[in-house]
Amino acid sequence: MARKFFVGGNFKRRAGLTTATSRNGTKESIKSIVKGLNEANLDSNVEVVIAPPSLYLQLAQDSLNKSNVEVSAQNVFDKPNGAFTGEISVEQLKDSGIHWTILGHSERRTLLGESDAVVASKTKFAIDGGISVVWCCGESLEQREKGDTVSVIEGQLAALAAKVSGDDWKKIVIAYEPIWAIGTGKVATVEQAQEVHAAIRKWLRANVSETVADETRILYGGSVNGKNCKDLAKEQDIDGFLVGGASLKPEFIDIINSNL
Repeated sequence: MARKFFVGGNFKRRAGLTTATSRNGTKESIKSIVKGLNEANLDSNVEVVIAPPSLYLQLAQDSLNKSNVEVSAQNVFDKPNGAFTGEISVEQLKDSGIHWTILGHSERRTLLGESDAVVASKTKFAIDGGISVVWCCGESLEQREKGDTVSVIEGQLAALAAKVSGDDWKKIVIAYEPIWAIGTGKVATVEQAQEVHAAIRKWLRANVSETVADETRILYGGSVNGKNCKDLAKEQDIDGFLVGGASLKPEFIDIINSNL
């Protein structure tokens, strides 16, 4: 079956570029980004999610009027509502009309110490609660230089597969984000990206099922921009993008429309 192209915009802890060097998120910048999406001619065959900082989730949700654009959280906790200071629950997201979350981003894995097991647990809890997940994986520069890229990602996938099964996979979009290319301006070559995407699909086929391998969308994320998106989008196993800084700029529209 044909996999529907998917583009996610991860605003991280910023909500708009005010100058070349200042990234100060404000309600007005969120409104401006959403207004741009509402008014743009977007490819109707692309599924789009935007992930603003948690403080602005409801604002973005209430401001959007594009049928193929949804709002995503950047994280969610793997426990129900309770005494968990600072965390956001699945129930709270659903109550706000939010049906997506990003999980396992390298910044949370490296800066906040989230292990493969923790990310897998969060993923399972989110799915069981009715939230779809953009599940991130990727290798560091040191791991790539050692030739460990595929083995690192296979380890991350194995932890996920130990927690999820069956129809759970229908609620997962995989995002391959080489850590060394996130926010650095560096980007994997088209060949490097396709090679890893193909390895992920091969692993799914061997360790999960033919159906999951064929149907799961695998995104590329790592300094994606308006200049490189069209070449990346042509690859057989690249089903879209998870976009960082460029999702705050007008070129995000070009990335969404990269198949046109």
